[in-house]
Amino acid sequence: MAQGELPVTVVMPTYNEAANLPGMAEAVLGLPLDGLRLKVVDDSSPDGTGRIAEELAARYNSGGRRRMSVLHRTEKDGLGRAYTAGMSAALAEGAAYVVQMDADGSHPVEAVPRMLEAALASGAGLVVGSRYVEGGSLDERWGAHRVLLSRFANRYARAVLGTEIQDITAGFNLWSAATLRDVDLSSLDSAGYSFQVELKYKAVRAGHTAVEIPIRFAERTEGASKMTLRTQLESAVVPLRLRLKRQ
Repeated sequence: MAQGELPVTVVMPTYNEAANLPGMAEAVLGLPLDGLRLKVVDDSSPDGTGRIAEELAARYNSGGRRRMSVLHRTEKDGLGRAYTAGMSAALAEGAAYVVQMDADGSHPVEAVPRMLEAALASGAGLVVGSRYVEGGSLDERWGAHRVLLSRFANRYARAVLGTEIQDITAGFNLWSAATLRDVDLSSLDSAGYSFQVELKYKAVRAGHTAVEIPIRFAERTEGASKMTLRTQLESAVVPLRLRLKRQ
């Protein structure tokens, strides 16, 4: 099966992303991949993101092709839980590859075909859109404190877990269906951003190969970051918990 015909689902969690979602949906569904679908996972956004997602789905699904779907969740209980729900649904619907992508425009949509090409060429079960390999970068508008915090969190998790993945905290990833089934999404403990670390760590521990391709991580297009003190604390604790379980 050619790259453009493979069933690939982009899973995109949303919470108050009404200003960003139309542009993101257009960009994703405009990629030259015939088998590409977009699944939005909305956590009952009070700004109407869920309604907008349904309107977009109706537009993109016209003509008999189901290119976009919306999963509505009634409880906002963390990014990890939203991804678990969306990725599980994508697997049940027959996706051969699943892409994790933020709805805020920080991840370069145009890199998705390159990520899929890397997976097919290498046989890797995980392709990471990496900020921290050669050629990767962060938006110039990031302040020094934010850059240092991001780099520290990544190096801390890598050091605790002993992983060779340079961007273990990355949120822009492509997974093979076989890898996700092998890890068992229902077994993951992390509710917040640390989901990114736990899933990669368990995939590599299970014997799956990870490759990284460089990306430029942009500043969000509209709205405010969802990162809170609670999620930062969870991100510090989870690598330690995973390390202790291994011993």
